[in-house]
Amino acid sequence: MANQEHMPEELDQAVKSRDQIIIRTSIIGIAANIFLAAFKAVIGLLSHSIAVTLDAVNNLSDALSSLITIIGAGLANRKPDKKHPLGHGRTEYLSAITVSAIVLYAGINSAVESVRKIMSPETPDYSNISLIIIAAAVIVKIILGRYFTLKGKEAGSGALEASGADASFDAILSLSVLACAVLFRMTGISLEAFVGAVISVFIIKSGIEMMLETLDDIIGKRADPDKVREIKRLIKEEPEVRGVYDLFINNYGPGRDYASLHIEVPDVMTVEEVDTITRRVQQKVYKGTGVIITGVGVYSYNTKDQEAAKIRNTVMETVLQHEWALQVHAFNADTKKKKMRFDVVLSFDIDPRQGYEVIMKEIRRLYPDYAITITSDIDIA
Repeated sequence: MANQEHMPEELDQAVKSRDQIIIRTSIIGIAANIFLAAFKAVIGLLSHSIAVTLDAVNNLSDALSSLITIIGAGLANRKPDKKHPLGHGRTEYLSAITVSAIVLYAGINSAVESVRKIMSPETPDYSNISLIIIAAAVIVKIILGRYFTLKGKEAGSGALEASGADASFDAILSLSVLACAVLFRMTGISLEAFVGAVISVFIIKSGIEMMLETLDDIIGKRADPDKVREIKRLIKEEPEVRGVYDLFINNYGPGRDYASLHIEVPDVMTVEEVDTITRRVQQKVYKGTGVIITGVGVYSYNTKDQEAAKIRNTVMETVLQHEWALQVHAFNADTKKKKMRFDVVLSFDIDPRQGYEVIMKEIRRLYPDYAITITSDIDIA
């Protein structure tokens, strides 16, 4: 583990700062949504408006979502223990998926109630004060949606971003209700049940998308390309490092990334020199990206054998002619003992075993007197 003496404390401070953002933002959301729900419930009951009443229920579900986000952040920040040595950060993904389930439920419930009102319509009765309150609710929800989204991105919180998206949809819902109310006041035509049905479809779609995105985090998804590029850039600043390979990032909750990788260095470096550069890159990567490098493997490249360099170039040219062969690295050849080894990164467009057999056959044809070892890697990052 990279610099065990200092990194945990810094990581703990970053997590605490992040949790403060989540909790503060969620409390504001709870207060605003309870306030809006109370006013809308009164208006909905007095005006016999199903759209306004459903909007009030939706605000209550938003308050519940914010409460779940706070609970999730608290559970995720529990200290590591023997059973969970890397902490409880992934608990937050469970809170995010719970929020998305609430959004999905609200959408389905809105659809059911809207259809029921289409089948058995009631004539609404909107007053001027009700229109003013609905208009104010639209403005509040737009502000809340923007605020939640910005704070969610700042804290790297999927739950907050999900709440932001939900608040933005609520603003559209409230605006549609307001438009229906104005239309009814002007023409006597009531379309709120139909509009509610259409909006509910969008809410359901949003809930499903939020859930699928969070499931990706739980299952494990491809590392952020920008983060991968930055890690490789920082390490390749070291003059001895020719390449960075096999970068594998494990995520244990927002802001909790642990990684392992290989660096390619000259074959003349001593173990002490390798140890020094390994510790240095661990520090650089953590300070630059927040990712903790848990292990650094080493590949050596030939510096004293020109014939080996020529073989390397031929091998790379041969292998990379295939579109499904993305990279050749960790090449090393011993021209005296007639041995060579290298790794090949294969795309998901070909079965790894098939790709391995094709490459092995080609290289053996070129160098029949060599003992060849090929390791096929998957395209992780």
